[in-house]
Amino acid sequence: MPDLILGISAYYHDSAAALVRDGRPVAAAQEERFTRRRHDSGFPANAVAYTLDEVGATLADVSAIAYYEDPELKFRRVLATYLGAAPYGLASFRDTLPSWWTSKRRTVDVVRRELEGLNLGPVPEISHRRHHESHAASAFFASPYESAAVLCVDGVGEWATTTIWHGQGTRLKPVVEIQFPHSLGLLYSAFTYFCGFKVDSGEYKLMGLAPYGEPRYADLIRERLIDLKPDGSFRLNMRYFEYLRGQVMTGRGFEKLFGGPRREPEGS
Repeated sequence: MPDLILGISAYYHDSAAALVRDGRPVAAAQEERFTRRRHDSGFPANAVAYTLDEVGATLADVSAIAYYEDPELKFRRVLATYLGAAPYGLASFRDTLPSWWTSKRRTVDVVRRELEGLNLGPVPEISHRRHHESHAASAFFASPYESAAVLCVDGVGEWATTTIWHGQGTRLKPVVEIQFPHSLGLLYSAFTYFCGFKVDSGEYKLMGLAPYGEPRYADLIRERLIDLKPDGSFRLNMRYFEYLRGQVMTGRGFEKLFGGPRREPEGS
């Protein structure tokens, strides 16, 4: 029997499912393609059903299921962040904590219940992997290389924001890690937010607009926002960012630095 592994990402943005047979991806889909809801973050029921149907399988044929991040470790980071920023961010903490206590930190159990509700066969063992490990695996294991360096840069996983891995054969070995709150992805999202676009959605708009601009603020960004080290690591100057204290990315310090208020969403 072929070895089938089902991978699932959900409950953040762009939920998706992918099926790997004997180490090779054979089917994958994002949930938004079925629901027509852009960046759909719900459980990818349609994507799961599609990937299984593509190879004529049911959950009974799947040997294991992998969830793309560690919910418990992520919860610890969220809790530590609020505690470190106290008393700031109290309102955000009050609004966020109930969902973590009731479901988010038990996401693997939620995924199991959702899969059982699909009636596609008995649900096999579900394991979770670290967020950046999932990124690294999707890059390295689908590549033609037997050995390679793997660089992952995003907003934040559990704690990691930038990681380097050594991929060799069927293994990934972590080499170095930069942790939250110092993040190139969140730096980019801060500018996305400041320009009036939605975080985790509008970044592509900023990227598309960038070639039409001039690098007027490049030196200012390097001098005031980010400290680049000789070895390539970095630290952000957190006095200009607000995401440690609440649910917005930038505040008055950022506005003062760049000479004006944040652009209102959909504004001119």
